[in-house]
Amino acid sequence: MAIQMEVIKQAQAVFYYLLQHHELLEEQAPDLHKAYMEQDEVQEIVKSQAEIANCHIEAFSGVVYLIPKEENYFLGYSKAQLKKELCKSNPTDKDYYLAQFAILVLLLEFYDGQGSSSKTRDFIRVGELQNSIAAKLEEGAAKFSEDEQSQQGMAFAAMKQIYDSLRSDEKGRRQKTTKEGFVHNILRFLEDQGLIDYIEQDEMIKTTRKLDNFMDWNLLNKNNFYRVQRILGVKQDEQN
Repeated sequence: MAIQMEVIKQAQAVFYYLLQHHELLEEQAPDLHKAYMEQDEVQEIVKSQAEIANCHIEAFSGVVYLIPKEENYFLGYSKAQLKKELCKSNPTDKDYYLAQFAILVLLLEFYDGQGSSSKTRDFIRVGELQNSIAAKLEEGAAKFSEDEQSQQGMAFAAMKQIYDSLRSDEKGRRQKTTKEGFVHNILRFLEDQGLIDYIEQDEMIKTTRKLDNFMDWNLLNKNNFYRVQRILGVKQDEQN
């Protein structure tokens, strides 16, 4: 019984640490990391606690992550909360979808879902990302009819209209009503989540180990990645 109680205490300590930090690295908490990785009973209890908290526990490349499920608005974000974080004042659903699309384009610039790692580049400049967003919107609006866009779940024409309505600011000011501000706000949000390193002075974006691990786990095992590539106009010869 004493051993069982010690296991429970270790599992509780691991789960509480994950609630605080959302990830457990060996170099930051070696005793907790060892308990989770080497003791099946601890791991089972932690995963059971996560299930009750509407979360997943996943370990990628030796790092343990707490991942809120889609409808977990306590540890994650609701649509309304994301709209407030990512969009300008009084945002519409179309503004929200454009922000999500911009994030998707950013991911596709870094990852292709192939090989032992899905990552294909080390960094991207902000201006290149802005151009890529505009290009993907243009291609999608030209390639698909409105009915096809509706069927694919990608309202390219509507998102393009909103993106085009954002003015460009040659002075580099980052108001949310400008293209620069729109992208800047998204990048700051992603950096706050520990997913990218946004080096503002160099206008450079790099991915973090956390995002690389998530993308390898998801992209290399998800069939819909190629569906997304097809929708965004990535040709088959570009994937090989």
